[in-house]
Amino acid sequence: MRKLTIASRGSELALWQANHIASLLKARYADLEVEIKIFKTKGDVILDTPLAKIGGKGLFVKELEEAILRGEADLAVHSLKDLPTRLPDGLVLGGVTKRADRRDCLVSDKYDALKRLPRGAIVGTTSLRRRMQLLAKRGDLNVKSLRGNVQSRLDKLKSGLFDAIVLAAAGLERLKLTSAVKYVCPFETDVMLPAMAQGVLGLECADNSQTLKLIAPLIDDRAAIESAIERDFVDRLQGGCQAPIGVCAELLDDGTIRARGVAGLPNGKDMLNVEVRGDRKNYKTIGGALADKLFALGVKEVLIRAEAMNNDEN
Repeated sequence: MRKLTIASRGSELALWQANHIASLLKARYADLEVEIKIFKTKGDVILDTPLAKIGGKGLFVKELEEAILRGEADLAVHSLKDLPTRLPDGLVLGGVTKRADRRDCLVSDKYDALKRLPRGAIVGTTSLRRRMQLLAKRGDLNVKSLRGNVQSRLDKLKSGLFDAIVLAAAGLERLKLTSAVKYVCPFETDVMLPAMAQGVLGLECADNSQTLKLIAPLIDDRAAIESAIERDFVDRLQGGCQAPIGVCAELLDDGTIRARGVAGLPNGKDMLNVEVRGDRKNYKTIGGALADKLFALGVKEVLIRAEAMNNDEN
């Protein structure tokens, strides 16, 4: 019997993701044994500091990547939005699975829409991207940092520390928590652009590995194209969670692609919005073209100011 070891964080969502991939693989390969090995990452340990201050979302993957490089694991399953666009030597993004809901949600026990929040309402999110887009719509809101796993964020909401919080729809759906709060209100993407590859699971493994062959049947072409565009866009801007950047690439049924990007300041000011349309066969050029539109509008200076503003606040 063949054996595959998946490296995973210990959070409920991370384990759901690892078990989901394990079940898909075991259903396809009757002779495959799958073990899930839990590792604690730096991002799981440091919970009282904004990610942008301590190094970004890569803090959630380093220990998993090191486990693969040491030969202690064959595969790591990530929320692809958390995986940096540049991987360590010897590792590759071996594939991505079908995309879940890419949208963010306003989550509250009191208010069923952003417009219904009272002036000065306290909204929880650590994402500079979400903060920027919230304040662009509602500059009167009091947006405060909120870290932790999905359940702990919901607990803080229910304890009364926040009037509302913003979470990814995919995480809530995967953990079956959409009914845990009275109001879960998705933001359409014309209101809030998501993070790159939000809703997509990324499968990271060693290059030239047998693992690549095992996971090949799980790859979803639409998600692969959309996430490649979005990751190319962020890579060109050299932005992760330290920068307020949103992006959404949609492969339409007629084979065309609509890609939108946004960047600005964490306070919601000087937001730059761009859009590019193209053909599926040219998808590898679209992320760069989208970034070039932002560069032409002066995004480099805006992101420098955004970083300085974030450092001052921290």
